[in-house]
Amino acid sequence: MERQIRPSAATLTYLTSAHVWMMAFSAGAIVANVYYIQPLLSAIADDFNVSVTTVGAVAMVSQLGTAVAMLLFVPLGDTKERRQLIVRLLAGAAICLVGMATAKNLMGLVAASLGVGFSGAIVHLIVPYAANLSHPERRGTTVGTVLSGLLFGILLARTLSGLVGAWFGWRAIYWIAAAMMIFVATLIHNWLPRSEPELKLSWFSLIRSTGNLIRTQPLLRESTLLGATFFCAFSAFWTTLVFFLQTPPYHYGSGVAGLFGLVGAAGAICAPLIGRTADKYGARRNILVALLLTLLSFAVMYLWGIHLAGLVAGVILLDVGVQAGHISNQTRIYSLVPEARSRLNMVYMICYFTAGAFGSYAGTALWQRFGWAGVCGFGCALVLTGCAIHALTGRQKSILLMTR
Repeated sequence: MERQIRPSAATLTYLTSAHVWMMAFSAGAIVANVYYIQPLLSAIADDFNVSVTTVGAVAMVSQLGTAVAMLLFVPLGDTKERRQLIVRLLAGAAICLVGMATAKNLMGLVAASLGVGFSGAIVHLIVPYAANLSHPERRGTTVGTVLSGLLFGILLARTLSGLVGAWFGWRAIYWIAAAMMIFVATLIHNWLPRSEPELKLSWFSLIRSTGNLIRTQPLLRESTLLGATFFCAFSAFWTTLVFFLQTPPYHYGSGVAGLFGLVGAAGAICAPLIGRTADKYGARRNILVALLLTLLSFAVMYLWGIHLAGLVAGVILLDVGVQAGHISNQTRIYSLVPEARSRLNMVYMICYFTAGAFGSYAGTALWQRFGWAGVCGFGCALVLTGCAIHALTGRQKSILLMTR
């Protein structure tokens, strides 16, 4: 049984703009840890003398680590003081990043990659933290701003790691990231307000109650399925881009592959605007537009991806579409049960990162067998599945309203 705790004064204090932007920076720095590996896959494969598919599995393990950590740690955000929980987990993230930098064999790299994936779940304590302390009328804007930092982290991680890898070797970025985690932990501890829990529950009770949320919240189920299709397609593309850019007519290395993160930053720039649009017009319409943009992106990259302009246009469309879908989905789920935001986010993000892990592995496997056509076809099939889910749930809602 859930026992409510009276919110403290800190919990009733809304975040300032400075707090929100600091959370955005922190989210970006933390999530980047999971994505540094993508432009470096070719260099890592050469270093450890393994195949493309094998090194793709290392990226998959990292994203699976995030999904597992979502189950272990994120529900605690509803019952623990969030600031100190985040700081402790950041210390563990720094240790795992040092493990990546010093890995001597493939098994050591896989183990460290799993730990780094665990650190990605910290972000999903920060986002409900921000939603919990934001003004209700600005929640979409606040979530959009924090997620813009997260999205910049995902995209610019590739740029930074690609360039650092080209100049100093693939291990250097993980030493830099470990130092960054210590800096972010210090920043959060000294600047962010406390966020006291609203419930008193054991971890096992939290997990049991999560099952009830899944059963009773159809909007959560819909958003989770849609988010999974978006991120599976997104991960398949970004994991294989470095291999595509090594083929004719490009012949580019990790540095140029990383620079494509700057192209994709268009999606992150749009994130606060997407959040405001969701506040004003509703998130469901945003999601339909996001699905169509993402579908168009894969069509453009398949038809014109061998031309730089076509590839750049496709990357911009892909990132705007996927980020619009993600922000709109999260805005919807945070409006459902205020005292369960961490658990709602946990359900959504476990499926999100599990789908992303599958996309990373499937992308490399399809690339090796079918080339670029296989990757783009896979992305189109996933987005069309998302369109079918969106249409089906909309029809069910219409029928329900007619029968009332």
